Amino acid sequence: MSGKTHFKRLVPIIITLAFLLFSLPTMAEKPLVLLTTEKGEITLQLFPELAPKSVSGFLNLVEDFHYDGLIFHRVIEDFMIQSGGYTFDMTRREPTAPDIVSEASNGLQNKRGTVALARTSDPNSARAQFFINHRNNPSLDPNPKQAGYTVFGEVISGMPVVDEIAKVPTGIFGDYQDVPKEPIRILSAKLLNPMVWEKLRPRKLSFERPIPLP
Repeated sequence: MSGKTHFKRLVPIIITLAFLLFSLPTMAEKPLVLLTTEKGEITLQLFPELAPKSVSGFLNLVEDFHYDGLIFHRVIEDFMIQSGGYTFDMTRREPTAPDIVSEASNGLQNKRGTVALARTSDPNSARAQFFINHRNNPSLDPNPKQAGYTVFGEVISGMPVVDEIAKVPTGIFGDYQDVPKEPIRILSAKLLNPMVWEKLRPRKLSFERPIPLP
């Protein structure tokens, strides 16, 4: 084999390695959350630079263990899987956090594998519930006629787990539809790189802090 032929074969490998080297620091600089579910693990990468309020609200709840033990209470194959609000017997778990202002016009789209905040008809009513898009859902993106749903992260590992959850049999549970017949719990939600988030976490300005009385 000539040296020139050997070099040509190495070029794709070199390009791939270069891509990984440049990609890893970028990934490492974003908060990563591991959802350990009864079907397996799902790793989320969050985008605080594009959805700072949404990411901050979500991570505050992760740190408060809000999601631990909650189920995927709304599952629709070829649409999305939703969690963040109910225990295995559909008892509602309310967060103490305030509502999150919509950041849906941040340029991120509701594509397969992205993570977005659920809400009521009020665009600024998102709190703890989130969903993972099982397919591209352009109907959930903002447009002149609707506010859309805020995308704040994406699945970087574990889409087969999402696919498995999306395929489970569902039915009606009281007033709720599309509830899995066998509860699928989030056993834990854990921030994998807290030091990264500590650097990115929004800081209160000095004039926002309460002044102690003498």
